Amino acid sequence: MSKRVLSLVLGLILIMGLFAGCSAGKDEFPNKIITIVVPYSPGGASDTVARLYAQELEKAIGTSIVVTNKTGASGAVGLEAVKNSKADGYTIAYMPVESTMIKSLGLTDITSDDFTFIGRAMTIPAAVTVRSDAPWNTLEEFLTYAKEHPGEVQVGNSGTGSIWHISAALLEDNSGAQFTHVPFDGAAPAIAALMGDNIQAVTVSPSEVQSGVESGDFKVLAVLGEERSSILPDIPTAKELGIDVVAQGWGAFAVPKDTPADVVKILEDASKTALNSDNIKNLLAERGFEHAYMSGSDMDSYAKEQLDKFSELIPKLGIVQ
Repeated sequence: MSKRVLSLVLGLILIMGLFAGCSAGKDEFPNKIITIVVPYSPGGASDTVARLYAQELEKAIGTSIVVTNKTGASGAVGLEAVKNSKADGYTIAYMPVESTMIKSLGLTDITSDDFTFIGRAMTIPAAVTVRSDAPWNTLEEFLTYAKEHPGEVQVGNSGTGSIWHISAALLEDNSGAQFTHVPFDGAAPAIAALMGDNIQAVTVSPSEVQSGVESGDFKVLAVLGEERSSILPDIPTAKELGIDVVAQGWGAFAVPKDTPADVVKILEDASKTALNSDNIKNLLAERGFEHAYMSGSDMDSYAKEQLDKFSELIPKLGIVQ
């Protein structure tokens, strides 16, 4: 073989090697923009947390991330869009607690089982709140009265089938109390109705009643979280009071169920860094939410438990949207 031919052969081998390297690099995840779908409108808590998560995830994973909002049907529209997307890790869903409830509410056929979680960011406990001049000073007194006077206590919530509605329903189911549930178009009008003495209680988030507590208009009898609220640290949890009820919203992130395991692992590792960043923790603290990181695999198990619980409870209570 002549030197000229040998040079050409060696050159071709080198070029082929370079192309092979480029091809291998191209196949590595991630190599293009990742989209996070928030199933609610811009500006809310879910949207705010998702956008900060996107910024932190960009740093941890090394690619650009955009956030888009797909609203409708209490989150079902956005979640369905992610479920039906290509399972390649490039489309991520913001997953609220309602993802374990919307099938039972008759809004969609999808459930949290259609996704693989990559991490949880936060929890938002329900706060059982009454007017400061109410005759009940403890959760036990409140539940005893509602048990002895069925239907007399009107409890406001942010809408039929919302997590705050479910929170009060869980208290009923556990204690034997019987409320009259009064749905409103969001927590704010429910709180206004309590302020005006038109209802007797609300089950909403601690941050939503904090100003009323500070002004002396409201008192919180208990929070229904796994732990005490960081902004109402003196208020006990229901479990501390011997009432085994945990009812809280949560926010997590997930990808379609069939996403390859190696891609899920990359996203889960990066999410662990992002969701435990100081920026995320500080934002949650400012909003009155509880930083409650949970790994993707642990969240898969937790969501399954929640799905089973709500799939049984919601039909039992006859709650429909």
